[in-house]
Amino acid sequence: MPTRHHRNPVQAAAAAAATLALILQACSTANAPGAAALPATTAAASSTIQVNQVGFLPGAAKWAVVPAGAAERFDVIDASTGREVFSGRLTPSAHWEPAQESLRLADFSSLRTPGEYRLHVADLPESARFVIGARAYEPVNAAALRAFFFNRAGIELKTEHAGPWARPAGHPDTRVLVHASAAGPGRPAGTVISAPKGWYDAGDYNKYIVNSGITTYTLLAAWEHFPAHFAHQRLNIPESGNALPDLLDEVLWNLEWMLAMQDPADGGVYHKLTDKGFDGVVMPHVPKNERYVVMKSTAATLDFAAVAAQASRVFVAFEAQRPGLSARLLAASKAAWGWAQAHPAVVYQQPADIHTGGYDDRKLGDEFAWAAAELYVTTRDDAYLAALKAQAPPAGVPGWGDVGSLAWITLAHHRERLTPAADRAEIARQITTLAGKLAAQWQASAYRVAMQRDDFYWGSNAVALNQALMLIQGYRVSGDRRQLDAAQAALDFVLGRHPTGFSMVTGFGERSPREPHHRPSGADGVTDPVPGFIVGGPRHEDSDDCKPMSYPSKAAAKAWLDRFCSYTTNEVAINWNAPLVYVSAALQALTPAAKP
Repeated sequence: MPTRHHRNPVQAAAAAAATLALILQACSTANAPGAAALPATTAAASSTIQVNQVGFLPGAAKWAVVPAGAAERFDVIDASTGREVFSGRLTPSAHWEPAQESLRLADFSSLRTPGEYRLHVADLPESARFVIGARAYEPVNAAALRAFFFNRAGIELKTEHAGPWARPAGHPDTRVLVHASAAGPGRPAGTVISAPKGWYDAGDYNKYIVNSGITTYTLLAAWEHFPAHFAHQRLNIPESGNALPDLLDEVLWNLEWMLAMQDPADGGVYHKLTDKGFDGVVMPHVPKNERYVVMKSTAATLDFAAVAAQASRVFVAFEAQRPGLSARLLAASKAAWGWAQAHPAVVYQQPADIHTGGYDDRKLGDEFAWAAAELYVTTRDDAYLAALKAQAPPAGVPGWGDVGSLAWITLAHHRERLTPAADRAEIARQITTLAGKLAAQWQASAYRVAMQRDDFYWGSNAVALNQALMLIQGYRVSGDRRQLDAAQAALDFVLGRHPTGFSMVTGFGERSPREPHHRPSGADGVTDPVPGFIVGGPRHEDSDDCKPMSYPSKAAAKAWLDRFCSYTTNEVAINWNAPLVYVSAALQALTPAAKP
């Protein structure tokens, strides 16, 4: 385990940046006076009131979870004065199997007055603080998006942008070797290429096209769906104040790397850029290992084709700022699509001398459908629609290995501008059927979340957020308020209405992860982890990555350990942060304003 030290002296300079200061202020609630802190390495005891520790918009649904007991009522009190501002009756006790606990619910949705509050229930400690306010999710949204900046490869993070988490540049990737598995005409094994920029994938220092695909899509979808939210957002990144919105500047850092991962000779895309093995727990500028591009794969090439087509239609509106970029992206997408048509079943196989993440996927119909959908919407060419119809799977909760629903999201968003050959009713049905199912699970749940026991696998917190993402699509199509409320519950879940009693986002809430499996946070000598990262969360499979240390619970929804060693429950990843950005922006944009 890395040793933690006192805060770096450069922290004092962080106040120079207004946006960073806002985020740091929001993060400081973790150490606020009166915070009911728990040991960082353990899940909360069953006596904890679980509530979204960041807060709520005035018009949002607002629920808390209370352990079953003799109390029948709850109060909401002003956090500063202790004055009661709302009182209500708890729901009857019910058992929630994923946490193996009986519990009751407190519904205070009708409390809409801005302020800072706690929940009080007789014979229990008061809840963590939370706010009700019109801008409740802006700080966590900004921090979740800034987390990508903190995970950039190939750039120095200066104090004026990164505060105490400033660091030298790591992994320039201007001298990358073509691995034997990736050799092709014009690029034999050992050829040196340049593929700089991009985001480190997770807690490690490698870069993977498959995971970049769904991540970049989700951020671009956030822009397409809610441009007003992001148009004037200032994140205090080096590009802030230029002619592009900061979200698109951040996405471009990764898109430029993705473009460099395409072989110009044939349009195929390398699966990943990596060391041969994982780096140690060191800062990114320390390792000096050779880096490789490894094997072209159909999944990587189709994920690239989809994102490039989507990005092409986004950046066409910014032709003056980035001349030729939209056309370049579309040409790259079409070339990748052509390679995939010629190589429809090249499944990634890990070479014997490579020992980093695989992201191997043998089911490729969803990738074909997604790429076809993005190309169809961008070009309005019905040939891509025909290819989509031949492969389209039913809508489901997306993940890096199941991207079919991304096709349905794109079609639904653009459904009024599709060609006559598109079946608009079927597109809407795919979205609303899944959202209706998830909303029914939410309504029937003793915990008031859509999550089921089997959803607690690696990255369970992102499962909750991707459920919310699909519920939001349902609300956007149907206007069914239950679906928006169910999405709100998923955000509540990762921000502290969680069986562990923790907010799962670093730096946010009175209790949040202190030792995420994230190499910079583990090696930088700064007390606090980099803020804005969501950790993976509990998983129902046995976790043995911290032996001989034991996990605090075997219950599926509580089997989480706040230790660096727990990469199966406490790692961070770009594809987990992207839906946090999307969902927090969507709820900020879509939640109806409270009526006076």
